[in-house]
Amino acid sequence: MRTNNSKIKNIIRSIYFVLIISAIFSAVMFKTFSDISNDPFIVLFVIAVIFAATCFVIHSIAKFFQYDSDGQKLIITNKVLLLSDRLSNKEHIAEFEKQNLIGFKFHNFIVFKSLVVLFKDSRGHTKKERFNVTLVSKKKKRYIRQSLTKIIKENKKVKGS
Repeated sequence: MRTNNSKIKNIIRSIYFVLIISAIFSAVMFKTFSDISNDPFIVLFVIAVIFAATCFVIHSIAKFFQYDSDGQKLIITNKVLLLSDRLSNKEHIAEFEKQNLIGFKFHNFIVFKSLVVLFKDSRGHTKKERFNVTLVSKKKKRYIRQSLTKIIKENKKVKGS
């Protein structure tokens, strides 16, 4: 089974664009924020901190997720979504044999959702990888859960016989 949240790419890029435009607009119109302080450096600093915090939150949540269980290997990928694909070279990839899958769990926090996968690496050590699935739809998460559960059941049958 293959699935991803590719439809979300353009939405995230639009959000970044709106953030940049709003930061430029608020920097130009910082006279209206003179109620905060008479010092323009403080006002500009407050605007910059709010903008940076908003960008950090969006950047930590907005991840491209891809799941591929076709074939003998299981491939799970997280990529950072930025304004340009050339700037986003940070990938988090787990690629391992299906028979090495030990377990998984979805964690649902208030704003952040993650998938934790346990598997054995090539040396036989248990490895734990965490993936951001915040922007993956509930329907796709259900399909991923079904696929991973099926793989784990098949692994238990093989080990039991």
